[in-house]
Amino acid sequence: MTTPVRDLPLLLLGSGADPASERGVDCPGELPPASDPLLVERAAAAKAALGDRVFVLGHHYQRDEVIRFADVTGDSFKLAQQAAARPDAPYVVFCGVHFMAESADILTAGHQRVILPDLGAGCSMADMATFDQVEECWDVLEDAGIADDVVPVTYMNSSADIKGFVGRHGGVVCTSSNAKRALDWAYSKGRKVLFLPDQHLGRNTAVLEMGLSLDDCVVYSPHRREGGLTQRQLQDAKMILWRGHCSVHGRFSKESVDDVRARVPGVNVLVHPECRHEVVTAADQIGSTEYIIKTIEAAEPGSSWAVGTELNLVRRLAGAHPDKNVMFLDKTVCYCSTMNRIDLPHLVWSLESLVRGEVENVIQVDEETARYARVALDQMLALP
Repeated sequence: MTTPVRDLPLLLLGSGADPASERGVDCPGELPPASDPLLVERAAAAKAALGDRVFVLGHHYQRDEVIRFADVTGDSFKLAQQAAARPDAPYVVFCGVHFMAESADILTAGHQRVILPDLGAGCSMADMATFDQVEECWDVLEDAGIADDVVPVTYMNSSADIKGFVGRHGGVVCTSSNAKRALDWAYSKGRKVLFLPDQHLGRNTAVLEMGLSLDDCVVYSPHRREGGLTQRQLQDAKMILWRGHCSVHGRFSKESVDDVRARVPGVNVLVHPECRHEVVTAADQIGSTEYIIKTIEAAEPGSSWAVGTELNLVRRLAGAHPDKNVMFLDKTVCYCSTMNRIDLPHLVWSLESLVRGEVENVIQVDEETARYARVALDQMLALP
């Protein structure tokens, strides 16, 4: 008799030997082996039993042990779109984090159920902007007499509540790929932008792609009275950045870039725009997760790449391209701790529960929030 997944020690989280590590690729950090050698077999059996009734989505930052069972891999919005394009699948198992599953629920049909294998898989960046905090911020903007001139723009990495807020106030959602297009649209509608919740993506896009200066940007802190800003600062600013960041990308530093350049002659530094401004300005190339993948795929054999993004993806790229020297930008391990909560035990539990007719961990956004969030998402899809 096999051990039920819910009884397995969930601290034992890996999938066994990693092909990249066996070749000595310079991507530090090992995950321990799976807690039960039968888990792979059980996952495959459950998925086969469910057939077309289940659609498994895997974000690029997921562990290899989970990605192997994904029907589609991609970034958060691509995965939500893919789920919406499969209305024949009543169950969508989203191997990602909470805000991603919310977006999938908003975009999928009413009869579909979106399942998050571990409800603890959140996003620290999304959690840095709560509905009440943003409502309070809007009150501050109204007191400063500028709310009518402000168009809110929220990054995809935000909760459904924040997307709904933005939809109610005539704003738009953006991804790291289309942030400039979203900001172009926003500035055609108003003189100022409130950018939520990642200050780094907002700043980097405004300064490096829009031609704004650092002085045009101010940072609103939800933990300080009136955001820590004077009314004059708010009135003079063109970009009001929320004080939020990605716990993974925010850890890279200019010293990381200098160090890898000193260690690896001719290295190309490729980073995500969620990194700090001093990091992206020191890098050779900047782009979204999809951009990073395509850049490594198209790179010349023998070239060296230091990649500033989540470690699971960097290791996967290193393993897929042994003809190139692909390494993690920082010397220390930087897995996304919340992404890594979706492991093989949780995935098996979700799939086997569905086989038994038990639908666990359903993510459902309330109707009103979903309606306004859909407005903001549809506006993004309508961007030129």
